[in-house]
Amino acid sequence: MQPQITIVGLGSGDENQLTLGIWRKLQSAAGGLYLRTDRHPMVTMLRDNGIAFESFDSLYEANDTFGQVYEAIAEALMAKAAEKQAEIVYAVPGHPMVAEMTVQLLRARCPEAGIALQLLGGESFLDQAFLRLGFDPIEGFQLLDGTDLSVYSLNPLLHTVIGQVYDSLTASDVKLTLMEMYPDDFEVVVGHALGVAGEEKIHRIPLYELDHLQDYGNLSLVWIPRSNEDRVRNRTFARLHEIVAILRSPEGCPWDREQTHQSLRKNLIEEAYEVLETFDEEDPDHMAEELGDLMLQIMLHSQIEAEEGGFTVLDVIAGLNEKLIRRHPHVFGTKSAGDADEALANWQEIKQEEKRSKGIDPDELPLLSGVPRELPGLMKAYKLQKKAAAVGFDWSRLEEVLEIVESELAELKEALDKFTKKEQQEELGDLLFSIVNLARFLKIEPEEAMTGANRKFFERFGYIERQLRLNGKNFDQTDLQEMESLWQEAKKVLKIDKD
Repeated sequence: MQPQITIVGLGSGDENQLTLGIWRKLQSAAGGLYLRTDRHPMVTMLRDNGIAFESFDSLYEANDTFGQVYEAIAEALMAKAAEKQAEIVYAVPGHPMVAEMTVQLLRARCPEAGIALQLLGGESFLDQAFLRLGFDPIEGFQLLDGTDLSVYSLNPLLHTVIGQVYDSLTASDVKLTLMEMYPDDFEVVVGHALGVAGEEKIHRIPLYELDHLQDYGNLSLVWIPRSNEDRVRNRTFARLHEIVAILRSPEGCPWDREQTHQSLRKNLIEEAYEVLETFDEEDPDHMAEELGDLMLQIMLHSQIEAEEGGFTVLDVIAGLNEKLIRRHPHVFGTKSAGDADEALANWQEIKQEEKRSKGIDPDELPLLSGVPRELPGLMKAYKLQKKAAAVGFDWSRLEEVLEIVESELAELKEALDKFTKKEQQEELGDLLFSIVNLARFLKIEPEEAMTGANRKFFERFGYIERQLRLNGKNFDQTDLQEMESLWQEAKKVLKIDKD
């Protein structure tokens, strides 16, 4: 006889819900009856009727992880079936095809081992959840594993049932994950032994109390009702996508409808610079707000393209995900990178391969290509010089760079007396370019240096304005000498404040 494993479900725990066919199968398990666990209400009925069984509870204590336990159970069952060359019955809580990893392992391995596999039903804990908690899964429903819960799986528009919440420690992990999406006071429902007379307990509690309960066990679950509340939905990317589409729709905002890629150019640049400003503040809320404004620009450009049939924001996300995975083979592949330089080398090598796949020979491209045309002048000069320096086109000593700066300054001074405005502009550009070169030799980002100088000027000039106001004056009632005096005072006062 071919060895066979018949898997049956013991149901949710109410003996009245056990089917006659499964009860007969439990009674007639000639090759032996094996239980994943004997911690289930139906075990009492088995004992009362003198039905012998063997459980695998000892494997839970002998292994460190649930994965190891399930592997050990599957291997043990297959070995017993092969040894007895007969049908053995394996009983699991609930339904065999709901939250039963051992069943999935057996389904994958039994055919190759020549072991016949039969699955019979059983009332799932979900049946009792729908009945006792009173929600209809047709409204939208998902079942998640409490031992492996991720915020990326959460969707507040769906009823969410979380199983495998065995103890308060697991409940604590579930709570922390849920709090990334739901408010702390959002009402959740904890159900224990649903449908089991004398054992059922249902708690309706705020989310932050989820791990305060002490009666978790093998028959516990958590239900998060579906929600249309703005405070929940507004934490999802789907809601942002929806709002931007509404703003651009015929029923949306007249200003948003009129925008094009070209009209939004300056907005994208301004929002990026406003984000940069927040890096120097100790205000995470302001940074989050400005990052949101920048994200809106990406959403608007993507929505414009979606309306024209070009691409959607989901295409943008897919392309970015694929690029990140492709360009990090030391993380998602088989390559290695011991430090940042190796990681960058991997990145550059893959960029070159991507160009070749598009029919572009990187060796034929101008060396200075790849520097964005619209970069701010100082930043663009820095990048151009860096690319040229990589092939040896560079000064060797700082003193040589200082000489160039002085030379360019002298040429500008000469141009002020003799040359046209256009020629003066050219000489000024040369001076600025040489100063960027100096910044590169000093390993200082010129844009950051300029930002610091701008901020310093803003603060000192603001000091002058405040002092004039305190003296009952405005700028029309003062002169350059007084302002210079206040400027020197500001340098001392503001330096003391920073120290």
